[in-house]
Amino acid sequence: MRMPLRLALSLIPLAGWVHAQVPPTPAAALDSAAGDDPLLLSLIQEAMARNPDLGQARALVDADRERIPQARALPDPTLTLGIQNDGFNRIEVGRMDTSYYEVMVTQGLPWPGKRALRGEVAQLGAQATDLAVARTRLSLEADVRRGYTGLLLVRSQLRLLEDQALFLKQAEATARSLYEVGQGAQADLLRAQLERTRLDQTRARLRAEERITQGQINRLRSAAPDQPVPTPRTLEQLPDPRPMPADFQAKAEADSPEMKSARLGIQQAQRSLDLARLDRHPDFSVSAGLMPRGAIEPMWTASVGITLPLWQKNKQKRAVAEQEYRQSASGFELEKVRCLLAQRIQERESDLAGSLQVLRLYREGLLVQSEGTFRATLAQYTVGKVPFLSVLEALNGWIADQSGLLQAQAQAQATRIALLELNLGPTPGIGATALAGSAMGPAPGGTAARAGAAKAAGEPDSSSNSSGSM
Repeated sequence: MRMPLRLALSLIPLAGWVHAQVPPTPAAALDSAAGDDPLLLSLIQEAMARNPDLGQARALVDADRERIPQARALPDPTLTLGIQNDGFNRIEVGRMDTSYYEVMVTQGLPWPGKRALRGEVAQLGAQATDLAVARTRLSLEADVRRGYTGLLLVRSQLRLLEDQALFLKQAEATARSLYEVGQGAQADLLRAQLERTRLDQTRARLRAEERITQGQINRLRSAAPDQPVPTPRTLEQLPDPRPMPADFQAKAEADSPEMKSARLGIQQAQRSLDLARLDRHPDFSVSAGLMPRGAIEPMWTASVGITLPLWQKNKQKRAVAEQEYRQSASGFELEKVRCLLAQRIQERESDLAGSLQVLRLYREGLLVQSEGTFRATLAQYTVGKVPFLSVLEALNGWIADQSGLLQAQAQAQATRIALLELNLGPTPGIGATALAGSAMGPAPGGTAARAGAAKAAGEPDSSSNSSGSM
């Protein structure tokens, strides 16, 4: 026998304890699970109160609202000061009847209805800016939720890694004791040491990802990058996201800021078209003036002016045609947004259904089978039927499956967050460096983690040519 039976008996309870960190969660428990924990809600509230992007969007709304009274106001009057004098030798005001000073005021008067239409166009523009605030709020909350879920994922991976390290530490100690008494191979000891060193590499990556994700959350709430973000909850305790209700498509079309903005665009284009048509009518101006003549009785003047739209072919008619084309483009924009929103909802609902199926397979099949494989391989190793490498491969496979479950849980949460965010861009993933031993191949998840980090930081995702977020 290559390993004493007492080692096998000591390792099997340890393995069961490792598996207890990622338990299969029954559907009934998920249905009754609590919602958002207080920490996440407080992070969202802090972000809403302190995030500079949201503050900037609100300030722009206030700025656009100030344009409404400007658009409805009359043109500024013109004050004209002048003098008319007979001859060049001296000022003849008061001596000659035709010499006088001049004070005149001119007020422009647009054609009736133009000012009201300009005010409506400006008001619709302010409403569109207000929708940008709604989009910023949705995306900000989604970014906080993604960052929080990503932090839970990284910390769950770290806990799982420490479980794996406990086994490898005990395995290394056993391999050393067997080698020292001549009952084991040196290769077993070296392989156990190699696996522990690789765990140190993975731990360093995960620690870096933890700091990065924490810094992203702090940026969203305008806090210091190194401010701690405690997470009393674990990723495994989050309830699985439920499928969306049957009327979600209609509700999304009604609530989407992009859909509302497109509808406002149609209204604004119609008002702009009405204004362009009204611009074919002339504007007026009224003038009144006083001409003091010194000792001679003063004169006064009053007049009415009217613009002559003589160049309608190249100005007013072209402006009407321009607004007609813009109105047509606004209709296409609304349909484009509706189709893209429907596509995103359909693909995310499909992703969510697939993710829930994957989670079910992990909990009901893969993890049970993986644990059984590890226990069986360990038992065979204790009686000398398999080499030490087989035990490591079985352990790495089991750990990789538990890590895969965590990744699948995070991705299901990411899909649900993207659905509620109503964004038209691609779905941002939530990832972290996955756990897998060298026998299982390279550890996946590093690219996803970096892509998620770039998204939350507002940087482009270098791993994909597509842009946008949801």
